[in-house]
Amino acid sequence: MAASADDTMKVRAQAKWVRTSARKARLVLDHIRGRSVPEARTILAFTPRAAATDIERVLRSAVANAEANHGLDGDDLVIEAAYADEGPTLKRWKPRARGRVNRIRKRTCHVTVVLAPAAQERLEGRRRQRSPKSTEKQTAEAASASKPKAAKRKEAVA
Repeated sequence: MAASADDTMKVRAQAKWVRTSARKARLVLDHIRGRSVPEARTILAFTPRAAATDIERVLRSAVANAEANHGLDGDDLVIEAAYADEGPTLKRWKPRARGRVNRIRKRTCHVTVVLAPAAQERLEGRRRQRSPKSTEKQTAEAASASKPKAAKRKEAVA
């Protein structure tokens, strides 16, 4: 896909005629929209809904498109947009009592996932979180915060 006006590369993958309703797919897509790819994969792996497996396939396809076609790193991408449009509905008939029929609607949807590179500030923040210096500061702050307030008052009086 071509670069847009703001010069950020956007990569897209789409699965058409997925055999679930768009409403059910949107419930799962709401969980992953705006998240990083590793975080979204983890969420989808532990989501009990059946639509999560179809959405995970679309996400894997979008990451593969980004890596193969644009040379991007899959872990540094963010889900910019994720949506499900309604597809064609298959109409079936179920026989009922006294010669009547009920209509069964088997709904389909088209799932689309759009990925974009993460903002540079966000990547730097993630790298800072992983660095050992920041963990030492956090442990020192946690140790000082774990003291009870009464002990702090006694130190101040003495």
